[in-house]
Amino acid sequence: MSDGPASLPPIAEGSGTLYLVRHGEAAASWGQSPDPGLSDLGREQASTTCATLAEALDPGKLRIVSSPLLRARETAAPLVDCLGRPLEIDERFREIPSPVPLAERQTWLRGFMQGRWSDQADELKAWRHGILEAVSELPDGCVVFTHFLVLNTVVGWIEGRDETLSFWPANASVTRLSAEAGLPWQVERGEQMRSRVN
Repeated sequence: MSDGPASLPPIAEGSGTLYLVRHGEAAASWGQSPDPGLSDLGREQASTTCATLAEALDPGKLRIVSSPLLRARETAAPLVDCLGRPLEIDERFREIPSPVPLAERQTWLRGFMQGRWSDQADELKAWRHGILEAVSELPDGCVVFTHFLVLNTVVGWIEGRDETLSFWPANASVTRLSAEAGLPWQVERGEQMRSRVN
């Protein structure tokens, strides 16, 4: 797989707004469980974020999309319940695939986040390609519940970064992507964190 832009789908140019929501705090860290749900705090974060989003969205045309992982689906649940819209699962928005056993994930993750996309294995570049392809297909007003490194992948691509890490989105934060016809996407980053990734 080539490293150049021609090997990846462009982020769609057009008019619209997309909302990318990082999941709430998980009940276990990424290195402790392959698919944890939300902690009590995470459920509170999800409720607060979804209440704020519900006020800004048009439920008539809204699509709510989620990673298949439990913590993302549980974060989306309050918005689904509030607006009565179905939850669509898209495998392309799941967290980064780990090439090491569960117990070694945290160490691997720290190294990955200090790296560059041009140095990554084809499997990880394919994961990035899938995310960008999925984003390019989303309609105006869509909300996606996803993960820390998915957000970094999208924002990094829009900003033309080779670094794997662009920012530190907090749990249940909302990153807003918007564009006008003929212009590239603009990024409004959500609240950022200073603690560990979970």
